[in-house]
Amino acid sequence: MEDKNSDPSPSSSSGINKSSDDNKDRQWSANFLTGASPPKFVSLDEIINAANGMTNMALAHEIAVDKNFKLDPALFSNDINGYGNDDDEGQDDDGTKTKKLQKKVKEIMHNAFWNLLKQQLNDDPPDYTQALVLLREIRETLEDLVLPHHKKIRENLREILDIDLIKQQAEKGVLNFTHYSHYVLNLMSKICAPVRDDKIRELLECTDIVDTFKGIMETLQLMKLDLANFTITMMRPNIVASSIEYEKKKFAQFLEIQADGLQNTRRWLLKHLDDKKIEGANDVNGLKQVTHYLLAEAYLDLLNWDSCPEAETLMLDQGRLLELRDKINRLTIIGSILLICGSTVGGLMQDVDKFKKNVKQHLDIILDTVHSNKELEKIMPNVVIQIKEDINVILKEVHNKELDKETESILERQIMELTNEDHKIRSLVNLRIRQFLEKIILSQNAVPTQVPPGLSSLQEELASIAARFFIIVAHNRSVFGDYYQEIVATEISKRKSTLGSMNHDNAIMDA
Repeated sequence: MEDKNSDPSPSSSSGINKSSDDNKDRQWSANFLTGASPPKFVSLDEIINAANGMTNMALAHEIAVDKNFKLDPALFSNDINGYGNDDDEGQDDDGTKTKKLQKKVKEIMHNAFWNLLKQQLNDDPPDYTQALVLLREIRETLEDLVLPHHKKIRENLREILDIDLIKQQAEKGVLNFTHYSHYVLNLMSKICAPVRDDKIRELLECTDIVDTFKGIMETLQLMKLDLANFTITMMRPNIVASSIEYEKKKFAQFLEIQADGLQNTRRWLLKHLDDKKIEGANDVNGLKQVTHYLLAEAYLDLLNWDSCPEAETLMLDQGRLLELRDKINRLTIIGSILLICGSTVGGLMQDVDKFKKNVKQHLDIILDTVHSNKELEKIMPNVVIQIKEDINVILKEVHNKELDKETESILERQIMELTNEDHKIRSLVNLRIRQFLEKIILSQNAVPTQVPPGLSSLQEELASIAARFFIIVAHNRSVFGDYYQEIVATEISKRKSTLGSMNHDNAIMDA
C-alpha cells in the first residue's frame, strides 16, 4: 500500500495505488492532525478574506451559527475557471454592471492564457514561456497545501519543480511537459481529500496536455477550499469565540455612526415588559433573569407569520429566522392535519407510520411556497386533495377500500377550517411547539427536551428546528447580551422614576 507521506517521484506517476476510501479519509484527516510541527491552519482572517462578495462580519456570523457551514465552490467560480454565476442577470445598477464587466474581462484573460499556452506548445520548436509561468504557480500552490511537517514531500517538490532547471531544459529543447503533469497529479493524489480522487484519475487519463493542466489548476483551487473547510471544522470552537468578539467590535462601530442604532431592537425587546417583571428586577441577578425571559418571548414572537425580524441585532439572521418562522408554521399545519386524520380516519388505518411519512413528505412540498396565512388559504384546497389521496392509498393497501363520502366530507371541512388562525387544534399544536422551543432557549444549554404530546410524528423535524433556533438565540445573546441588559435596565429605571414622580404628585395632592 502506498504511503501518503512518502516521497513522490516522477517514476510513480503512471498510476495511483490507494487503500479504500474510508482508510484514505482517516489518512487525510490524520495529515492535518499529526506531525512533528503544528499543522498549518488557515487563519480566521484568511478564511474571511477568501469569501468574495461577503462582508467580514457576515461570514464570521455564518460560521458561528451554522455548524455545517462550508465555503461553497460556487462562491469562487471566478477564481476556479474564470466564470461567475448569472444570479445578477436582469439587474441594472452600476455595481452589477461593473461586476459583470469584471467577470467578462477575467473570462477573456483566462481563455487567452490557455489559448496562448496551447499555441506556444504547438510551435516548432515549442515555446515554454507560458508553461513556466504555469508551473511556477502550481508549485507555489502545492507548497501552500503541503503541511510543514511533510518535509520530504516539500523537499522533493522543490527539487522536481525547480523552475531554473526546468527553464534550462526548455532552452535545450528537452523539456517533457507531460512528465511534469504526471508528477504534479501524483503529488496531488497524495495530499488531496478523497472527494478529489476521481477527478485526478480522470486527469491522469487525459491526453490533451493543456486540458490536463487546466484541470490541475481547477482541482488545486478546490483543494484549497477543502483545506479551508477542514480547518473550519477542526477550529470551529475557536472561530465561534473569535466571531463573538469580532461581531461585538463591528456592531459597536455600527452604533457609532447611527443616531439611534437600537431603535427597532428596543421596541422588539420591550414589547412584553410589564409591571410584574419590573418588580422582579430588584438587583443585578433579577435584571439578568428579566432580560433572559424577555429575550425568549421576543424570539418566540418572531415565529408568527405576521412578524418580521427588524431588530438591528438580528440583521445577520433575518433570512434564517424567516425560514424557521415559515417552517414552524407549516409544521403546525401538518401536525394539525395529522391529528385531524387520526381522529377522523385513524380507526380504519393500520399502516399509520407510512401514512404520516407520506403526509409529511407531500405537504412539505405543497406548503413550501406558503409564507403567510393568506397564502395558506389559497393552497389549502390542494392540501385537501393530497390528504384524501394519501388516505385512500393506505386504505386500498390495507382494507381494499376508499374513504366513504360522509367521512370524506367531514375531513375536508375540518382541514379547510385550519385556515382560521384561532382554530382550536391549530392553536394547540402551535402552542405546544412554542412551549417546546421556549424550554430549549430558556435552558441556556442543549439539554434533551421531551417532544410535546401528540407531536411525536414530528420529532425529527422539531429537533432540527430547535437545534437551529437554539444556536441563533445563544449566539445572539452572547454577542448582544450587554446591549439587551442595558436596554431593559434603562427602561425599568425610567418607568420606576415615572411611577415615583406620579406617587409623589398624588401624595402632594392628597395633602
